[in-house]
Amino acid sequence: MIFIFAFCVFTICSSCFSDGVKKIPDIVNVTNQDSAVNKNAQIKRDSFKELRLIKVIQSKVKNPKSELSVYESAVNSPKSATYSKDGKKIYVNSLEGYTTIVFDSKTLEKLKEIRHEFTHKNNNLFKNNENSVFDYKFKQKKEDYNHFLGKPVESCLSHDGKYLWVTYYRRDFDPKAESPSAIAIIDTKTDEIVRVIPSGPLPKMIACSNDNKFVAVTHWGDNTVGLIDVSSNNPFDFKYVAHIVVDYRLKMDFNSNVNRDSECGNCLRGTIFTPDSKKLFVAKMGGNGIAVIDVPTKEMEGTITGSSLNIRHLLINNNDLILSSNKFGVVQKGNLDEINSKDFDENKINEFSNWKSVKLGPGVRTIDVTKNGKYIFACVNNESKISVVDANSMTKISEIDVASFPVGMSLSPDETQLIVTSQGKSSTPNSGNTITVYEVVYH
Repeated sequence: MIFIFAFCVFTICSSCFSDGVKKIPDIVNVTNQDSAVNKNAQIKRDSFKELRLIKVIQSKVKNPKSELSVYESAVNSPKSATYSKDGKKIYVNSLEGYTTIVFDSKTLEKLKEIRHEFTHKNNNLFKNNENSVFDYKFKQKKEDYNHFLGKPVESCLSHDGKYLWVTYYRRDFDPKAESPSAIAIIDTKTDEIVRVIPSGPLPKMIACSNDNKFVAVTHWGDNTVGLIDVSSNNPFDFKYVAHIVVDYRLKMDFNSNVNRDSECGNCLRGTIFTPDSKKLFVAKMGGNGIAVIDVPTKEMEGTITGSSLNIRHLLINNNDLILSSNKFGVVQKGNLDEINSKDFDENKINEFSNWKSVKLGPGVRTIDVTKNGKYIFACVNNESKISVVDANSMTKISEIDVASFPVGMSLSPDETQLIVTSQGKSSTPNSGNTITVYEVVYH
């Protein structure tokens, strides 16, 4: 009887990720999601125990063998995930599907598809039909630049969770991301786009300030950051108030054969406001360190160096600055007060060496952390794994396989659920295109 039970669990779980790349034999099956989550919610979360598989949502197998796997055609290169502030909904950005998928976080049923498609029918979403900002020009010649499909990348919540901001990697008519892109603002009550704001080239990351006064848009394409005043409650009052250059600005030379995805200078990525909203930290994924922008003066102060290079993601939690290094496969943390206590030198450098590090494997992408700062979760892209780190000792305490090439993740507000997006890679057929949901179990 024991042998039969073990065989069944192995069979169910190993078929959940049948993407031709990864098989998952070691994840515990959850047969009753509601009872498991409710029971877990009553436990004081002092000690992490394990990640239990709840659901696999994928677009590769229409009739999956496992009861835990469901087919969803809207899943197309899922890039990132964000929970609503109340934790009741999950927003997944399906980059190549030009769609943000909305799921019920309890049932994991699809509630809606928010399509990022703009025609004459919804021109009202663009204030005064604006299609660009600052001095950006379009390489392409079009009758209406606001007729496009947007590729959603990252998100953040403003106004106490009322608005979800979604960046567009590029407009679909701009194959090399050389022209201005845009950002959608979604009302999380109706799950409808209420405004589209133009941006610079290739805005991969976006951050909402804690005081609900600013939104920062990080332009991977030319080493700049756009700062938007969002102090009003009306989305059509939101406006850019600064265009901040990080070290130097790349020229948009339309006469050259440039692909801004790879030729991106500092390749600005991870972006986060400090808790007091007075500083903005921006990771130089293609450069050295973390740029520091003073929000009141709207100027770059300098660069924090001394960490591992190729920084992809930034978090601030319990007075720690936490980062992921993609190429070198590490997660590091440093005390924020210690970092800020050092002045920038004459070269505008603050070299900070007191980092605590843990090696997880090449391709560490998105990270998340529990509110008490005890546990860090990380996507290890190249090894198709999810790692869990004890943040106090900075040691890896758990590791599980996940659908191939995870890039995004989000921990639910109550910290009992973790969602992971596996985008896949074009070089590996039948990989990715999967959303995986886990229950986070504590002792």
